[in-house]
Amino acid sequence: MGQQQLLLIVLGIIIVGIAIFVGIDLFRSHAIESKRAIITNELVNLAALAQQYYLKPTSLGGGGRKFTGWAVPPELASTSAGHYTAQTNQDSVVVVGVGNEVVQNNDSLKIQINIKPTSVKTIIIN
Repeated sequence: MGQQQLLLIVLGIIIVGIAIFVGIDLFRSHAIESKRAIITNELVNLAALAQQYYLKPTSLGGGGRKFTGWAVPPELASTSAGHYTAQTNQDSVVVVGVGNEVVQNNDSLKIQINIKPTSVKTIIIN
């Protein structure tokens, strides 16, 4: 083989290696974003449940215009995407969702949602 052919083979191997590295990186970032979207969606569903509890009268098992007494339902506290904990106050609830998979440096995905009677605010912690 000539030097030109060897140079082309080495160049081809380098280009394929770079392409594989970029592909793996893109796949990983897409997987993280997908998991973050799943956790956010589950938090929004929990926010809707908390607001329903707030609006429901106490005679019907609700909070009667208070969040006090609301908790994450046991069947939703831990899912395939992550686990959820709530801190309840009289006029607000803070739910934190922590993903099951480690993203980077021993940190899992962590998203917080602040729930008020008429609004919801999502904060991506990690």
